[in-house]
Amino acid sequence: MSLDNATVRTIANLARIEVPEADLPHLAKELSTILGWVEQLGQVNTEGVAPLASVTGELALPWRADAVTDGAYPDKILANAPEAANGFFLVPKVVE
Repeated sequence: MSLDNATVRTIANLARIEVPEADLPHLAKELSTILGWVEQLGQVNTEGVAPLASVTGELALPWRADAVTDGAYPDKILANAPEAANGFFLVPKVVE
């Protein structure tokens, strides 16, 4: 498929991209090449090939127990707090 400058100008307008007149022929050639590759993909025999939802296939992520913990190092976490007491962050009162 070959695109002309008017078609490329319309595509650029729809995409809200400003393309200078001097760049239209080069862009038309590039887009025509891309559309040629897409046409080649349409000719590939995909009979018997299952559709893919993910390139990783049936990869399963490991599960961990959903348990509440203190992170195993509360002292390091509270060391960054401006104020802390009894293992908790102290924050200024915001509601009166």
